[in-house]
Amino acid sequence: MTAAQRYELVVFDWDGTLVDSAAHIVDSIQRAARDIDIPEPSEADARHIIGLGLTDAMEYLFPQLAADMYPRVAEQYRHHYLLGEHVVKLFEGVEAGLARLHASGRLLAVATGKSRRGLDRALEETGLGRFFHATRCGDEGFPKPHPDMLDFLVDELMVERSAAVMVGDTTHDLEMARAASVDAVAVAYGAHDPQTLRAAQPRVCVDSPAALWRWLDENA
Repeated sequence: MTAAQRYELVVFDWDGTLVDSAAHIVDSIQRAARDIDIPEPSEADARHIIGLGLTDAMEYLFPQLAADMYPRVAEQYRHHYLLGEHVVKLFEGVEAGLARLHASGRLLAVATGKSRRGLDRALEETGLGRFFHATRCGDEGFPKPHPDMLDFLVDELMVERSAAVMVGDTTHDLEMARAASVDAVAVAYGAHDPQTLRAAQPRVCVDSPAALWRWLDENA
């Protein structure tokens, strides 16, 4: 690779990175808790678990809840998320930014805590599926921050880890990248706050969608 072509593979998280969904996820979690009459988590706690697997998320949000109740919480969450999914929109510049990277010959992928069914639906509805060469979901292996998703993607696309970068809005994304020996870019406009993200020592932390695409245009 030349200095102008630092990365061959750019891997994106989905919720809070490409789509503005964090607030709707939080609201859906809180509504699910009210439905089942269990303590409603704070906004900060609900934001923290975005991207985690079901068990890790439930243990963090509802430590006193019996494990056999987790599917019921998840079912109510899905109900509310789908009911209001129309409010979830792409962040500004996403489609154009992906198109530029794709046209430049970069390999693009998604590593998300969403289910396969959920991601496939989102890719179809947004029309972004045409840009991605591979995707990996939370129900297909070990969830974040385990390196499994990135391990799968770099192997699937036959890319050296030094030639890949992970872009995400949570410390779970950054910890996954570190565990997989992949560079990371943090976006501070999604679920986790800038201070928390910077403490995880990504290569860079950007504060807006516009700043992300500028950085990728110049460095990826």
